[in-house]
Amino acid sequence: MTSPTAITDLTPEWLTAALAGHVTTVSTETVGTGQIGTVYRLRLTGDGVPEQVLAKLPAADPGTRALLAGAYRQEVRFYTEIAPTVAVRTPRCHHAETHGDGAEFVLLLEDLAPARQGDQIAGCPVAHAHPAVANLAGLHAPRWCDETLLGIEGFSRNGPQEAETLRELYGPTTDIFLDRLGDRLSAEDHETVRACGEVIADWLLARPERFGLVHGDYRLDNLMFGAGATPQVTAVDWQTVNLGLPARDLAYFITTSFDPETRRSAEKSLVATYHQRLTELGVTGYTVEDCWQDYRFATLQGPLVAVFGAAYGAASDRGDQMFAAMVARSCAAIRDLDSLTQQPAPLRASTPGPTAAG
Repeated sequence: MTSPTAITDLTPEWLTAALAGHVTTVSTETVGTGQIGTVYRLRLTGDGVPEQVLAKLPAADPGTRALLAGAYRQEVRFYTEIAPTVAVRTPRCHHAETHGDGAEFVLLLEDLAPARQGDQIAGCPVAHAHPAVANLAGLHAPRWCDETLLGIEGFSRNGPQEAETLRELYGPTTDIFLDRLGDRLSAEDHETVRACGEVIADWLLARPERFGLVHGDYRLDNLMFGAGATPQVTAVDWQTVNLGLPARDLAYFITTSFDPETRRSAEKSLVATYHQRLTELGVTGYTVEDCWQDYRFATLQGPLVAVFGAAYGAASDRGDQMFAAMVARSCAAIRDLDSLTQQPAPLRASTPGPTAAG
């Protein structure tokens, strides 16, 4: 089969081969805005094939494709090599392929409708956040401190070069961010964002004794929620998956999902839910107090991701509102939790970390 790069390439003949069934007809509709790639809902008729699937394809612009080839490769690699080895809920992958440097790819994924996407600006009920953090533990626990992850192409841990690059970029990026959105933030938030830049490079390398798979952007807009008071949660958009301190995902999700008052009242119980699920999935030698301290330490993930996303992403009214809310919420958490006082002095030597049983 030739690799499709546009929706017109997803013919019944191509889909028949990809899905190992028989597709008679296909109808399509666009899903989302297509800033990073293009997503379509396919409705199929035939034998031995799903009634509908989601198709992810590269961005229409060739320059954007080339820029994002690494992210495309990473998402395909997650679905083909990583997803079967972890317990996080993700869409079922019906077909995945990439060609060349990754600028050409296609994913055929389970359509999760009628599940609803989370809303980063509105936040979510605390009752919905508990299954979200439990699902996150399903990503982290099975490959906790698993050195074999380093042998998979595209997966690596941050080193001095990455830390130095971040040190150089954070200040200018913060200037861009605050010039654009600073009027939406308090003076305290300005100070907190800049204070993060003073420690961010060492923060990136700290706590090397604990590492695992991290989603990198585990937030409400990248989660699908089923019906019910405690819904099933499914994580999507795996372009940023890599290795790091697992609590970065946890802190990023909790601190960006709630107004400060709600977060203050809920965060202890949410961390406990996450930790309980880690232990159920086999992580040993990692206490709930260890988890809480990692959570406090990791709150810098919120400003880090949001500042860079706002500074260099495509601007939109909703995006500006979203990034400003994420930074304000995470900066409040950094102050509440004294996270900047948790940041590293000269890095200590790596020591053996807790493991996942089995």
